[in-house]
Amino acid sequence: MFVFIAGGGRTGAQLAMQLIEQGHQIRMMEHRRELLTLLHRELPTEVIYEGNATDPAALKAAGLDKANVLVTAGSDDAANLVTCYLGRTLFNVRRIIARINNPLNAWLFDHRFHVDETINQADVMAHLIQEEMSLGDMMTLLKLRRGRYSLVEEKVPPGAKAIGVPIKDLGLPDTCVIAGIIRRGQITLPRGASAFEEGDEVLAVTDDEGAAELARLLEPPVRPVKL
Repeated sequence: MFVFIAGGGRTGAQLAMQLIEQGHQIRMMEHRRELLTLLHRELPTEVIYEGNATDPAALKAAGLDKANVLVTAGSDDAANLVTCYLGRTLFNVRRIIARINNPLNAWLFDHRFHVDETINQADVMAHLIQEEMSLGDMMTLLKLRRGRYSLVEEKVPPGAKAIGVPIKDLGLPDTCVIAGIIRRGQITLPRGASAFEEGDEVLAVTDDEGAAELARLLEPPVRPVKL
Protein backbone atom coordinates (compact mmCIF):
# COMPACT_ATOMS: atom_id res chain seq x y z
CA MET A 1 0.00 0.00 0.00
CA PHE A 2 1.24 3.50 -0.84
CA VAL A 3 0.71 5.85 2.13
CA PHE A 4 1.38 9.57 1.77
CA ILE A 5 2.08 11.35 5.09
CA ALA A 6 1.84 15.14 5.14
CA GLY A 7 3.71 16.46 8.16
CA GLY A 8 7.04 15.27 9.49
CA GLY A 9 6.65 15.94 13.20
CA ARG A 10 6.94 13.26 15.86
CA THR A 11 3.56 11.74 15.02
CA GLY A 12 4.19 11.56 11.29
CA ALA A 13 7.73 10.23 11.69
CA GLN A 14 6.67 7.51 14.12
CA LEU A 15 3.85 6.45 11.80
CA ALA A 16 6.23 6.35 8.84
CA MET A 17 8.74 4.15 10.70
CA GLN A 18 6.06 1.66 11.71
CA LEU A 19 4.56 1.47 8.21
CA ILE A 20 7.99 0.99 6.63
CA GLU A 21 8.63 -1.93 9.02
CA GLN A 22 5.33 -3.44 7.85
CA GLY A 23 6.44 -3.26 4.21
CA HIS A 24 4.30 -0.35 2.99
CA GLN A 25 5.48 2.19 0.45
CA ILE A 26 5.78 5.57 2.18
CA ARG A 27 6.21 9.17 1.09
CA MET A 28 6.74 11.81 3.79
CA MET A 29 6.31 15.52 2.91
CA GLU A 30 7.73 18.25 5.15
CA HIS A 31 8.88 21.84 4.52
CA ARG A 32 10.46 22.84 7.85
CA ARG A 33 14.24 22.61 7.63
CA GLU A 34 14.78 21.76 11.30
CA LEU A 35 12.45 18.77 11.01
CA LEU A 36 13.91 17.66 7.70
CA THR A 37 17.31 17.35 9.35
CA LEU A 38 15.86 15.03 12.00
CA LEU A 39 13.84 13.04 9.46
CA HIS A 40 16.92 12.27 7.38
CA ARG A 41 18.47 10.68 10.48
CA GLU A 42 15.48 8.43 11.09
CA LEU A 43 13.98 7.59 7.68
CA PRO A 44 15.39 6.46 4.33
CA THR A 45 16.23 9.47 2.16
CA GLU A 46 14.03 8.28 -0.70
CA VAL A 47 10.96 8.41 1.57
CA ILE A 48 11.32 12.14 2.33
CA TYR A 49 10.16 14.93 0.01
CA GLU A 50 10.81 18.57 0.84
CA GLY A 51 7.77 20.67 0.09
CA ASN A 52 4.62 22.32 1.41
CA ALA A 53 1.64 20.00 1.63
CA THR A 54 -0.77 22.84 0.77
CA ASP A 55 0.92 23.35 -2.62
CA PRO A 56 -0.77 21.30 -5.38
CA ALA A 57 2.36 21.34 -7.55
CA ALA A 58 4.50 20.00 -4.70
CA LEU A 59 1.94 17.29 -3.92
CA LYS A 60 1.91 16.24 -7.57
CA ALA A 61 5.71 16.13 -7.76
CA ALA A 62 5.82 14.06 -4.56
CA GLY A 63 3.45 11.46 -6.03
CA LEU A 64 0.20 12.03 -4.15
CA ASP A 65 -1.75 11.04 -7.25
CA LYS A 66 -0.41 7.48 -6.83
CA ALA A 67 -1.23 7.17 -3.10
CA ASN A 68 -3.85 4.79 -1.70
CA VAL A 69 -4.04 6.63 1.63
CA LEU A 70 -3.35 10.23 2.64
CA VAL A 71 -2.56 10.99 6.29
CA THR A 72 -2.36 14.66 7.31
CA ALA A 73 -0.24 14.68 10.48
CA GLY A 74 0.84 18.32 10.57
CA SER A 75 0.60 20.62 13.60
CA ASP A 76 -1.62 23.18 11.82
CA ASP A 77 -5.30 22.20 11.53
CA ALA A 78 -6.00 24.66 8.72
CA ALA A 79 -3.14 23.28 6.63
CA ASN A 80 -4.30 19.71 7.34
CA LEU A 81 -7.79 20.58 6.07
CA VAL A 82 -6.42 22.14 2.88
CA THR A 83 -4.32 19.06 2.19
CA CYS A 84 -7.32 16.78 2.75
CA TYR A 85 -9.41 18.82 0.30
CA LEU A 86 -6.69 18.80 -2.34
CA GLY A 87 -6.05 15.09 -1.82
CA ARG A 88 -9.56 14.14 -2.85
CA THR A 89 -10.55 16.86 -5.33
CA LEU A 90 -7.29 17.08 -7.29
CA PHE A 91 -5.65 13.70 -6.72
CA ASN A 92 -8.61 11.40 -6.06
CA VAL A 93 -7.03 9.70 -3.03
CA ARG A 94 -9.42 6.96 -1.88
CA ARG A 95 -8.78 7.14 1.87
CA ILE A 96 -8.00 10.33 3.84
CA ILE A 97 -7.17 10.37 7.55
CA ALA A 98 -6.58 13.66 9.39
CA ARG A 99 -4.97 14.58 12.67
CA ILE A 100 -6.87 17.14 14.75
CA ASN A 101 -4.65 19.27 16.97
CA ASN A 102 -7.23 21.57 18.56
CA PRO A 103 -10.44 19.79 19.70
CA LEU A 104 -12.40 23.00 19.03
CA ASN A 105 -11.70 22.51 15.32
CA ALA A 106 -13.07 18.95 15.20
CA TRP A 107 -16.40 20.03 13.66
CA LEU A 108 -14.57 21.16 10.50
CA PHE A 109 -13.10 17.73 9.77
CA ASP A 110 -15.96 16.12 7.86
CA HIS A 111 -17.16 15.32 4.32
CA ARG A 112 -16.97 18.96 3.28
CA PHE A 113 -13.18 18.71 3.34
CA HIS A 114 -13.29 15.04 2.26
CA VAL A 115 -12.02 13.67 5.57
CA ASP A 116 -12.85 9.97 6.01
CA GLU A 117 -11.42 9.42 9.49
CA THR A 118 -9.97 11.67 12.19
CA ILE A 119 -7.55 11.24 15.07
CA ASN A 120 -8.35 13.79 17.76
CA GLN A 121 -5.31 13.44 20.00
CA ALA A 122 -6.61 15.50 22.91
CA ASP A 123 -9.93 13.63 22.91
CA VAL A 124 -8.27 10.21 22.72
CA MET A 125 -5.91 11.11 25.58
CA ALA A 126 -8.76 12.40 27.74
CA HIS A 127 -10.76 9.20 27.21
CA LEU A 128 -7.73 7.04 28.03
CA ILE A 129 -7.16 8.91 31.29
CA GLN A 130 -10.85 8.55 32.23
CA GLU A 131 -10.71 4.82 31.54
CA GLU A 132 -7.60 4.35 33.65
CA MET A 133 -9.30 6.26 36.49
CA SER A 134 -12.49 4.20 36.35
CA LEU A 135 -11.37 0.70 35.35
CA GLY A 136 -8.67 0.03 37.89
CA ASP A 137 -6.06 -2.38 36.53
CA MET A 138 -7.66 -2.69 33.08
CA MET A 139 -5.27 -1.52 30.37
CA THR A 140 -6.39 -0.10 27.03
CA LEU A 141 -4.10 -1.48 24.32
CA LEU A 142 -5.75 -0.03 21.21
CA LYS A 143 -8.61 2.30 20.28
CA LEU A 144 -10.89 1.20 17.45
CA ARG A 145 -13.60 2.92 15.38
CA ARG A 146 -12.79 6.50 16.45
CA GLY A 147 -12.57 5.53 20.09
CA ARG A 148 -15.95 3.78 20.46
CA TYR A 149 -14.36 0.32 20.80
CA SER A 150 -11.11 -0.69 22.46
CA LEU A 151 -8.84 -3.69 22.80
CA VAL A 152 -8.33 -4.04 26.56
CA GLU A 153 -6.33 -6.36 28.80
CA GLU A 154 -6.80 -7.27 32.45
CA LYS A 155 -5.29 -9.89 34.72
CA VAL A 156 -7.64 -12.15 36.70
CA PRO A 157 -6.94 -11.64 40.43
CA PRO A 158 -7.57 -14.19 43.20
CA GLY A 159 -11.22 -14.38 44.17
CA ALA A 160 -12.63 -12.64 41.10
CA LYS A 161 -16.33 -13.33 40.43
CA ALA A 162 -15.60 -14.60 36.91
CA ILE A 163 -13.25 -17.42 37.95
CA GLY A 164 -14.61 -20.83 36.97
CA VAL A 165 -17.73 -19.45 35.25
CA PRO A 166 -18.14 -20.30 31.53
CA ILE A 167 -17.78 -17.17 29.42
CA LYS A 168 -21.25 -17.71 27.94
CA ASP A 169 -22.73 -17.48 31.46
CA LEU A 170 -20.93 -14.31 32.55
CA GLY A 171 -23.72 -12.07 31.26
CA LEU A 172 -21.39 -9.82 29.30
CA PRO A 173 -23.12 -7.44 26.84
CA ASP A 174 -22.96 -8.20 23.12
CA THR A 175 -20.51 -5.30 22.71
CA CYS A 176 -17.89 -7.10 24.82
CA VAL A 177 -16.14 -10.01 23.06
CA ILE A 178 -13.42 -12.04 24.80
CA ALA A 179 -10.75 -12.25 22.11
CA GLY A 180 -8.08 -14.26 23.90
CA ILE A 181 -6.81 -15.70 27.17
CA ILE A 182 -3.09 -15.74 27.99
CA ARG A 183 -2.43 -18.53 30.46
CA ARG A 184 1.06 -19.50 31.61
CA GLY A 185 2.58 -17.72 28.62
CA GLN A 186 0.35 -19.37 26.02
CA ILE A 187 -2.54 -17.62 24.28
CA THR A 188 -5.76 -19.50 23.55
CA LEU A 189 -8.87 -18.51 21.62
CA PRO A 190 -11.75 -18.95 24.07
CA ARG A 191 -15.10 -20.65 23.42
CA GLY A 192 -18.37 -20.18 25.22
CA ALA A 193 -17.56 -23.03 27.60
CA SER A 194 -14.11 -21.65 28.44
CA ALA A 195 -13.64 -20.25 31.93
CA PHE A 196 -11.10 -17.91 33.49
CA GLU A 197 -8.50 -19.06 35.99
CA GLU A 198 -6.61 -17.03 38.54
CA GLY A 199 -3.64 -15.32 36.90
CA ASP A 200 -5.10 -15.38 33.37
CA GLU A 201 -4.58 -12.30 31.21
CA VAL A 202 -7.85 -11.53 29.44
CA LEU A 203 -7.97 -9.75 26.08
CA ALA A 204 -11.33 -8.27 25.04
CA VAL A 205 -12.72 -6.05 22.30
CA THR A 206 -15.38 -3.89 23.91
CA ASP A 207 -17.11 -0.54 24.22
CA ASP A 208 -17.20 1.50 27.45
CA GLU A 209 -20.26 -0.32 28.84
CA GLY A 210 -18.76 -3.75 28.21
CA ALA A 211 -15.42 -2.70 29.68
CA ALA A 212 -17.08 -1.55 32.88
CA GLU A 213 -18.97 -4.86 33.23
CA LEU A 214 -15.84 -6.91 32.51
CA ALA A 215 -13.91 -4.89 35.09
CA ARG A 216 -16.65 -5.59 37.65
CA LEU A 217 -16.42 -9.34 37.01
CA LEU A 218 -12.64 -9.33 37.26
CA GLU A 219 -12.25 -7.11 40.31
CA PRO A 220 -10.80 -8.68 43.47
CA PRO A 221 -13.20 -9.38 46.34
CA VAL A 222 -13.67 -6.65 48.89
CA ARG A 223 -11.98 -7.59 52.13
CA PRO A 224 -13.69 -6.59 55.40
CA VAL A 225 -12.05 -3.73 57.23
CA LYS A 226 -10.47 -4.79 60.51
CA LEU A 227 -11.50 -2.58 63.45
